[in-house]
Amino acid sequence: MKLEVSSVFHDGSYIPKKFTCEGADINPPLYLAHIPSDAKSIVIIVDDPDAPIGTFTHWIAWNIPPVEEIPEGIPKEGRVSEPVNMIQGRNDFGRIGYGGPCPPRGHGVHHYHFKVYVLDTTLNLPPGASRKELEKGMKGHIIQWGELIGLYERR
Repeated sequence: MKLEVSSVFHDGSYIPKKFTCEGADINPPLYLAHIPSDAKSIVIIVDDPDAPIGTFTHWIAWNIPPVEEIPEGIPKEGRVSEPVNMIQGRNDFGRIGYGGPCPPRGHGVHHYHFKVYVLDTTLNLPPGASRKELEKGMKGHIIQWGELIGLYERR
C-alpha cells in the first residue's frame, strides 16, 4: 500500500501563504497514513521542479521516527529533538531546514513536491548534509513512499 501524505492543503491545491516566503516561512504539517510496521525512519524531500535554474530543493530531513504527524514549524536547526526527532540538511537557499515556496514574481504557478520516504534503516549522515548525500544513503532502503503536490505563485 502506498504511503498517504496529506496536509492543511489538498493535493494539487494552493499552499497557504503562511508556509511561504511571503508568510511565516514555516513548514506545513504533514500527516502520514499506512506506514508499514517494519519502518525504521522517514525522510522528507521538498522540491520545486519548475524553478528557472532547474529543480530547487526546499527541505531535506531524515531519521524521523515513523510518526503519523510531522507538525508545522520545525526549528531550522541541523539536529531537532522537539517537536519530533530529525536531522535536517541544507536546502538550495543555502540554509538548514525548511525554506518555503518563493518563486520569482510573474513566473506563473510552481508545483511543490512534498515527497516522504519510509526506510528500513536510519542514516548515518551529519546535519547539513546535501540532497545528493541523502539520496545516496537512501539507495536500497526505501520500502514505501508517497507525495503531496502543492501550488504557489507570486504575482
